[in-house]
Formats: sequence, C-alpha cells, structure tokens
Amino acid sequence: MGNWLRKFARMVSQKGGIFMFLRAQLSAQMATIADFLVTILLVKLFEVYYVYATLAGAVYGGIVNCVINYKWTFKSDGKKIYVAVKFIIVWFCSIWLNTWGTYALTESLGKIPWVRDTLSQHFGDFFIIPKVVVSIIVALFWNYNMQRYFVYRNLDIKGFFKKQH
Repeated sequence: MGNWLRKFARMVSQKGGIFMFLRAQLSAQMATIADFLVTILLVKLFEVYYVYATLAGAVYGGIVNCVINYKWTFKSDGKKIYVAVKFIIVWFCSIWLNTWGTYALTESLGKIPWVRDTLSQHFGDFFIIPKVVVSIIVALFWNYNMQRYFVYRNLDIKGFFKKQH
C-alpha cells in the first residue's frame, strides 16, 4: 500500500513536466497569500495608500516565492548568487507590472461609475478586484515563464551574446 504512495511522491517531486507547473502554481498561491495579506493589512490597519501597499505586498510575496521556488519548485542547482541576481531582475519587472497594472486598472475602472460602485459595494475596497486580475495575468504570462526558462536555469549568458560563426 505504501509503495504506490512513495512512487506518487517521487513522481510529484521530480523536476519538469506538469508537476513542476503545479508546484509553481502552489508556490505562487503561497506567495499571493503573503502578498495580499501584507497589502490588505497595510491598507486596512495602517491606512497606507493602495499603490504603496501593493508594492510592499509584492516585495514580501516575491521573497516567499523565491525561497520556495529555489528549494522545491524548480530544484535549482545553480549558484545562489546567480539565481538571486536573475530573480531580482525578473522580480523588479514583476513588481512594476503588478503595481502599475493594479494602479492603471483601478483608476480606469474607477472612471466608470457603475463598475466602481458595484465593486465597492461587494468588496469594500474596490482596488482588490483589479489587483487580483493583474496578479493572475502577471503570474501566468510573466513570472512562471521567466522563472522556468531564465531564473532557475543554468544559462551561459556570456556565450549567449557571443557572435555565432
């Protein structure tokens, strides 16, 4: 009985495939919980402007995501310093996309009275819905792909930019 469980655990923890994508999604969910928790606490308890709270939440969520992805999701064997530098580059772009995407969508939707009023009625702080939408888009189209193909891979960057003969 325990043999199939060990096989399943080994299959889930192996590098690559659908299980790597699922591990990445689980890691992203944990980071998202940390991100949203910090953001909402800053807005609700400390009355921080939602854009600054979004930035702080994205920073905290990014730290959570990096640690989990390095150890568990992508099982990186690259030097930590190289992984950290690449992660920071991708992370800054992710923070920028999340912060300004949330701002742009919130401000754009805020100009449509019935949308603003409806969302504010159901969610209290209307910026949460644009933040969720932007977070999902950035996570799927930027974070996962950049982490999988750039951050946690051992790439010869110098060789990549050399002239090919």
